[in-house]
Amino acid sequence: MVIELLKFKIAADVRDTFIQKDEEIWTAALANYPGFLAKEVWLNPDDYTEITFIVRWATREQWKAISPAELQDIEKTFAAAVGATYELVAVAEYQQLPANC
Repeated sequence: MVIELLKFKIAADVRDTFIQKDEEIWTAALANYPGFLAKEVWLNPDDYTEITFIVRWATREQWKAISPAELQDIEKTFAAAVGATYELVAVAEYQQLPANC
């Protein structure tokens, strides 16, 4: 399994809308791709403007098989729904250690 971590800074007054639209647009779109397992939303209790998404993929190959053009189309739809209220501030990838190690 592979984890995609995305951290955003958002305008505090749109946090609920940001989360809702992300579920409706991004999560719904990603769920149609092979290898998508789950997505979690993590909120920072000390910073209302920080949201972290943890996206679980079966394999890195399946995750990276999504074309950049398709991702751009999804992002355009999302940006149109929430406006210029957010900034992607961190991206990371983690791989699960095999159980026999």
